[in-house]
Amino acid sequence: MRLGLILLLLLFAVAGAVFGALNGEHVAFDFYFASVQWPKGAALLVALTLGWLCGGLLVYGALVLRLRRRVRALTRELARRGSADQP
Repeated sequence: MRLGLILLLLLFAVAGAVFGALNGEHVAFDFYFASVQWPKGAALLVALTLGWLCGGLLVYGALVLRLRRRVRALTRELARRGSADQP
């Protein structure tokens, strides 16, 4: 299992390196206060990573935190009922 994960990681690393090499042209990004030039492959990978992180944070904030609060409340209620049942 571990060997398969390592091979999968290496496959994605090689694919990323090839992707970056094939998209070597520079793209200019002009922020109001600064301007930067990045290779097209790097810009796409950064945009992909930021989108993945923003989506993960959105799901975590919208679903996971609410479900954790619910589990905590149900655990307290179960503990309260368990102590009430015992003499």
